[in-house]
Amino acid sequence: MFKFEELKVYQRSLDIIDDIYNLTEKFPKKEMFVLTSQLLRAVNSIALNIAEGANSTNKVFNNHLRIANDSLKECIVCLTIARRRKYISTEDDTKLRTQFLVVAKMITNLKKYLNK
Repeated sequence: MFKFEELKVYQRSLDIIDDIYNLTEKFPKKEMFVLTSQLLRAVNSIALNIAEGANSTNKVFNNHLRIANDSLKECIVCLTIARRRKYISTEDDTKLRTQFLVVAKMITNLKKYLNK
């Protein structure tokens, strides 16, 4: 097991990835190369940046956590678009936003810890 795999924020981000993959399977085919692709790239970027930065210096890791947080915000915009287009329900949107909020708080707390 790699060290970054022990991070709870990494594990939670993988849970969200699973949920987003399941959700986007229901998106219209016309969105495959637009919204679906964008959302999948953004959600994967969260876990990828956590993993990539984890074994670096605190400064480098902080930068990767910033990028992960930016990708998280991108996911929120994609969810908003999907809800407004009626690709997802308000309930799915709320559930995912809650999960993203937890990960965002975990990223913020990890950044604070690294800045000590």
